[in-house]
Amino acid sequence: MSDEQTDTGTGWPQPAGPARPGGPAGEPDPRPDAPDPDELSPLAPQEPVEPGEDPVGQPGVEPGDDGATVDLSAASRSVEPVAGSDGLAEPAEELESAAAPVAAGRSRWSAAGAMIVALLVLLGFTLVVQLKTTSTDPTLGATRQEDLVRILSDLDARENRLQQDIRALEDSQRQLRSGEQGRQAALDEATRRADELGILAGTLPAVGPGLTVQFDAGVKPIAANRVLDAVQELRGAGAEAMQISGGDRATVRIISSTYFLDGDNGSLVVEGRRLTGPYTITVIGDPATMRTALNIPGGVVASVRGVGGNVTFGEREVAEVSALHAPIKLEHARPVS
Repeated sequence: MSDEQTDTGTGWPQPAGPARPGGPAGEPDPRPDAPDPDELSPLAPQEPVEPGEDPVGQPGVEPGDDGATVDLSAASRSVEPVAGSDGLAEPAEELESAAAPVAAGRSRWSAAGAMIVALLVLLGFTLVVQLKTTSTDPTLGATRQEDLVRILSDLDARENRLQQDIRALEDSQRQLRSGEQGRQAALDEATRRADELGILAGTLPAVGPGLTVQFDAGVKPIAANRVLDAVQELRGAGAEAMQISGGDRATVRIISSTYFLDGDNGSLVVEGRRLTGPYTITVIGDPATMRTALNIPGGVVASVRGVGGNVTFGEREVAEVSALHAPIKLEHARPVS
């Protein structure tokens, strides 16, 4: 062994080199803050490390790259101001401000995650509701195709029957309406005909434009044949209803079967009823036509005036024939069937 090497007691030669501060080799460093030599020795005995503990048996202590240990917990608990190159102290708030963005990012990620979870839950609920809403009838879903075809055919047949019923009801409604209209028209026509026949038969009163014809006797009384001629002329001129009145206000309705007779003392018998002069005939029809018919040469007016009598006319916008004749009971005539 050369003089450059020194036995360290470990079996390894100690290379010669500058001595550690504080004195010769093997002597402790006289500085008060000098580390313990045993702590710096790589061959110092180490305590066994349990699972889950730090390498030096203390929490927060990690080994460095050169084998030295660093107490992270102590550094995180207290950071003392360190003098910089410019002589100013760096506060511990710089480390806290450096860790603040990390905490804010974690908070933002936590809020976003909660929002995503809420949206997923809402989406799932919506899908479930939609599936329940659009789900089909389980009975029809389990029905065979042949049964579905038969059900569809039955529905079509029922629809056809209902359409036929609707058309039949509409036809019945049209027939009823047309029948009702026909019956109403027939009823109106029958009523009109009955009114006409009632006026002609003298069983109904009548009003309308017409004429009054008054016969005044002269030296001789008015004969029954003169009155009958006047009635015939009026009928030929279109008279529709007539009645004759006497001086005593007695009135008789004139119809097709009315007869005239000469009575005693210059009176006139009409339908078995005695009338005294002067006589007045009230007639409904065209006044001008009827007046012309009576004034023809050699007619009624001329014959009456020829015996000393006189005939006067009075046109009426509304002439009223109110006298009625008892219905005639037919004994032999029957309608043709």
